[in-house]
Amino acid sequence: MEHIQSPYGPLSVEEKQVILNHGTERAFTGCYTDTFECGVYACRNCGASLYRSDDKFHSGCGWPAFDDEIPGAVRRLSDPGDSRTEILCAGCGAHLGHVFSGEQFTAKDIRHCVNSLSLRFEPQQGGRLGRAVFAGGCFWGVEAMLARLPGVAAVTSGYTGGKVANPSYRQVCSGKTGHVEAVEVVFDRKQTDFETLCRCFLEIHDPTQEDRQGPDIGPQYRSAIFYLDEEQEKTAERLLELLRRKGYRIVTRVEKFERFWNAEPGHQDYYRRNGQTPYCHSYTGRF
Repeated sequence: MEHIQSPYGPLSVEEKQVILNHGTERAFTGCYTDTFECGVYACRNCGASLYRSDDKFHSGCGWPAFDDEIPGAVRRLSDPGDSRTEILCAGCGAHLGHVFSGEQFTAKDIRHCVNSLSLRFEPQQGGRLGRAVFAGGCFWGVEAMLARLPGVAAVTSGYTGGKVANPSYRQVCSGKTGHVEAVEVVFDRKQTDFETLCRCFLEIHDPTQEDRQGPDIGPQYRSAIFYLDEEQEKTAERLLELLRRKGYRIVTRVEKFERFWNAEPGHQDYYRRNGQTPYCHSYTGRF
């Protein structure tokens, strides 16, 4: 593993043992075993975002447990001499822990068993990393456009706003689950902020189209900003009011965020993987 300039400073002796030497901290000793506050879990070694608090659950096993990761953030490594599958930070190769299936702790039936020493928790309020969730039609285009912005650490296509746990694309497309196609952005607060992201979002889709966006029609394509804290709510409402004063008939909803579910792998980073330019979204200056 190459030397990494970590935003969290040099590794301690204990952190080196786990992160660099693939060790394991003792059960029930980690500082994040019982942490369930809203936020993002980053790699202690390089600072990359790895997990979100939505996917953390209490397994009773003595280590932090997650049943999903931020797409592309975690690499799996099978060891022929070990029945377990090791998980590493995809960015720097830091040892995180192991992943298990078949235990049926959650509906996803996956458990990322992660060492607290391999992580650094970034709370939604005051942390180095923040989260923002937007819905504006097909998530492929919104994801591609927002991923270009400076300070964006990760963008994920998924579903939010509904009542069905872990919905599939087919279920959401039925328009009966209450979910929307949405995008979650993890951003570095030292480089950008929620208002910058929100302004861009309102200029890469049409906030005057109700329950549709271009050719995509249905409640799952509604325009919405899902706030994770009071500051985001106030900022979203202020920006929408600015557009109303400019004469726009805004239909974008401001809704309280509850849970984000990753879309299937085939929907992640769609345009880049297929070598295409977004055709479902484009930039229109409104502010």
